[in-house]
Amino acid sequence: MSSNGVTHDSVWLDDPERWREPTPALDGDAEADVVVVGAGITGLTTALLAARDGNRVVVLEARRVGDGTTGYTTGKVTAQHSLVYAHLVEWAGHDRARQYADASRAGMDLVASLVDELEIDCSLTRADALVYTTSDESRTIRAMEDEAVAARRLALPASLVSESDLPFAITAGVLFTDQLHLHPRRYLDGLADAVVAAGGVIHEDTRVTDVSEERGQVVVTTENGQVRATHAVLATLLPIGLIGGYFARTRPNLSYGLAVRLRTEAPAAMTISVDEPTHSTRPWPDGGPNGLIVVGGGHEVGADVDTEARYAQLEEWARATFDVAEVSHRWSAHDYTTPDRVPYVGRPPLHQNLYVATGFGKWGLANGTAAGIALSNLIAGHDTPWLDIFDAGRIEGVRSVPTLVEGNVKVAAELVTGELRREAPRCSHMGCRLRWNDAEETWDCRCHGSRFGSDGPVLAGPAVKPIDVGEAG
Repeated sequence: MSSNGVTHDSVWLDDPERWREPTPALDGDAEADVVVVGAGITGLTTALLAARDGNRVVVLEARRVGDGTTGYTTGKVTAQHSLVYAHLVEWAGHDRARQYADASRAGMDLVASLVDELEIDCSLTRADALVYTTSDESRTIRAMEDEAVAARRLALPASLVSESDLPFAITAGVLFTDQLHLHPRRYLDGLADAVVAAGGVIHEDTRVTDVSEERGQVVVTTENGQVRATHAVLATLLPIGLIGGYFARTRPNLSYGLAVRLRTEAPAAMTISVDEPTHSTRPWPDGGPNGLIVVGGGHEVGADVDTEARYAQLEEWARATFDVAEVSHRWSAHDYTTPDRVPYVGRPPLHQNLYVATGFGKWGLANGTAAGIALSNLIAGHDTPWLDIFDAGRIEGVRSVPTLVEGNVKVAAELVTGELRREAPRCSHMGCRLRWNDAEETWDCRCHGSRFGSDGPVLAGPAVKPIDVGEAG
């Protein structure tokens, strides 16, 4: 979809150099040792490592490889996750914070190693990553100082800075050296080829509608058949249906991205601000030395906002900040955050052979890869030294309760006020009224983040069934 010369699609997915042919949908029933639901970075990393461990692996993807969350990211592979390490030290202690840092490093290292080993042409580039502020407030500057100290104590390559290669002054920042960015969809295509080479099978255009455990096996039901396996990994944006209750323990967020070409050379560093509204940038090698990815304008999925205006505001900021010659692409990205800002990875409560990975808070390339390492280790019966911080069954502390309550109050409000919006269809997950997103031409659910195409198909869960747009009322 294109208007005014701007392509309305992820710049990573609108790619003439896509070399992988689609794989056939599942047709009938199958058996496996490990079935992985979702062909994003977490799913394919898990699948590859499990296949290399000698497992029969089947991957089920509702659309195509990379067409989910990973295909809409900024493509940053970094341990620099805005201001997180001082928070983790305070919330969980130094040892657990070190686990988070070690996991992010392990994810980065595996990405770099696989790109080299598999010779994946995905524009992998090493670059600095900067979190910064332009505020003069002492509290904000102190937060930068605390973050730099915490990160260095966790053996991360961090330093406090007061200058950058951005075209405006910053008052303080924390710079991580030797981080990565890449073309995420090309990387996933390389992983997918490696999964098949290792003996795995990938079925695209295969939507999963149910997962159950019975007699020591996991049964994964799709629209086209069932897969029975010893282990199942839900590497979807959010676990489908009601599994683990993660729909009530996370909040869905949407942000907006632009691919632009400048009249000058783009800043070399990856950056993100802590000021509101948040803005994030990274170089875009396919756009040449002047190519830049700009992200911002975040809000909760389904919020009653003017989504077209969010794109306009982001472009206005980009043009006011950089010498923009052209806007090439625009798209939105959807992810979930947790109350304590740490993903859930591992076995959900009351399950033995089922595994999940969710709540990456838009830092899923490094941590999603780390999740793949941890999940494959769980399947193999191996320890992962940093898994405890990601415990999928953890109960958040007292300080997280207000966040959980606030999120669920919003859900209750949506269920009540939805009765007043009888023109909108209901979400097939738990019956909340949906809201029309003008910019994306989607039906969005503020309750738990499910999204549907204009004529009803599921675009993102936890919903698994399409909606009937003719049922509004």
